[in-house]
Amino acid sequence: MCRNIRPLYNVAPPATADEVEAAALQFVRKISGMNAPSAANRAAFDAAVYEITHITQHLLANLSTTAPAKDREVEAAKARARNAIRFGTPA
Repeated sequence: MCRNIRPLYNVAPPATADEVEAAALQFVRKISGMNAPSAANRAAFDAAVYEITHITQHLLANLSTTAPAKDREVEAAKARARNAIRFGTPA
């Protein structure tokens, strides 16, 4: 899957509509193999992004868990530490 798509469920603060749309756009780009569609494919591309955004918002609204929400800042710090180890750069 795309590396840029981050978990959107069970995070604090909750995912925004813009984050959901950005994830949908990345997903459509990945599966279509195009970063920017041609004029002939623009309508289909945009419709797919819209529909996936809509479905994802429904999914996130209907999921339930008893686990505490993950803190975005803590998760980002963990990711930076992993990357520092992986690429040998300072955290």
